[in-house]
Amino acid sequence: MALTDSHCHLNFPGLRDKLDHVLASMHELGVARAVNICTQIEEFDDVLACAVRHPHIWATVGVHPDQEGLTEPSVDELAQRARHPRVVAIGETGLDYYRLEGRTLADMEWQRERFRAHIKAARTVGKPLVIHTRAAAEDTLAILKEQGADAIGGVFHCFTETWDVARRALDLGFFISLSGILTFKNANELRDIAKKLPEDRILVETDSPYLAPVPHRGKTNQPAYTRYVARCLAEIRGCSEQHVEGFTEENFEHLFKQVQATAN
Repeated sequence: MALTDSHCHLNFPGLRDKLDHVLASMHELGVARAVNICTQIEEFDDVLACAVRHPHIWATVGVHPDQEGLTEPSVDELAQRARHPRVVAIGETGLDYYRLEGRTLADMEWQRERFRAHIKAARTVGKPLVIHTRAAAEDTLAILKEQGADAIGGVFHCFTETWDVARRALDLGFFISLSGILTFKNANELRDIAKKLPEDRILVETDSPYLAPVPHRGKTNQPAYTRYVARCLAEIRGCSEQHVEGFTEENFEHLFKQVQATAN
């Protein structure tokens, strides 16, 4: 048994220039797979190429909600890219109102329309969504419901919201992914949520190169450090690391069915 990093950015600075070392470290710490997340169409070819070269790396396609001035793909363009067998999901997508910088929520309609396009593409190809939400949980949940996203599901990545948001996401059929934030000293509320989450809806991730967990906080994060997230989760839930490995791997393959289909 091993772990999967369900969300990382291998093409970002800090990882792409030492990819061989990053992949070797994964092996050393028992992290068998990773999903390399796309944040803009301009980087999709590189994200996909990494997944094609390395059988234990998978890809997504999407445009991060906090990125302006980039190529705005149509539903058809997203769906076309998502049909590649190495692409397991649409995203990362969602809403981010954290940096309004003088704008109103009404001014963020471009984000909401982008989000709707991603959901429509996911429904078109039948692949799950990778959700980013920051300071925008109500609108995120409302648009998911409005667009029928419960028909395809997905994952709320790097979860830092409240238990109420987690419960409503679970009600829509989504998984909750926990990152290195779980290990931070001030993350007591998140640890309480991690204890209450149903076992069959939890994933683990790094969001590397960001958010390195204790004992590497402040350093460049990498997929191998999923091990520390899993270790912390086991302590919180009063179970073994092996048990966490077992249910998170099962959950990963249940959500990202493309992985299991290709393996078979």
